[in-house]
Amino acid sequence: MTGGYGAANTLHDCSIGVEKGEIAVIVGPNGAGKSTAMKAIFGMLPLRHGRVIFNNQEITLLKPEERVLRGMGFVPQNHNVFTSMTVEENLEIGAFIRTDPIADSLAQVYDLFPILKNKRKQPAGELSGGQRQQVAVGRALMTHPKVLMLDEPTAGVSPIVMDELFDRIIEIARLDVAILMVEQNAKQALEIADRGYVLVQGNNRFTDSGEALLANPEVRKAFLGG
Repeated sequence: MTGGYGAANTLHDCSIGVEKGEIAVIVGPNGAGKSTAMKAIFGMLPLRHGRVIFNNQEITLLKPEERVLRGMGFVPQNHNVFTSMTVEENLEIGAFIRTDPIADSLAQVYDLFPILKNKRKQPAGELSGGQRQQVAVGRALMTHPKVLMLDEPTAGVSPIVMDELFDRIIEIARLDVAILMVEQNAKQALEIADRGYVLVQGNNRFTDSGEALLANPEVRKAFLGG
């Protein structure tokens, strides 16, 4: 993928992919193009060169809402819940594209995130940052996505909450969902990743399994604090 905002390119021949049931993590320094890559994959940024392939079909020209109908779910880093609506109303909105009963999907989200069941009648704006992230992920799951894209899912949460969210992300991947996420907590994210992409200035600097990237001395020194 090559593209960006205005006249300048933020992404330069950048390649990213994830398979069903995998967790793929995009890491790199600030300004590396991580979130831009996610937006390009989701159709929020037009590409100047390159293609987006989903389920063996090219979707490069599809709008984001059309990609949701195909099976893409995207959770942005900020403004990802409706604060004045209850937890349950947020989750129900996630099922807007569906015509079948959603009770089983609600139950599945509550099984993954038990705290949300306890707080289902509370406005989402009253929740902690970690609980809001759970609502945002749960709402995306209500669409039955084939691939779930998470932009900084652990931003601003405590280490304990981060570990809990990563545990839930592993559980979601076991449901045969492809997970693609951008993470600032690079070391912890690569520990659960099947594959990892280290971006620098919109380029793939390193691409390998999470385990191999953690063991790579150059990656450790430059991006993981030694």
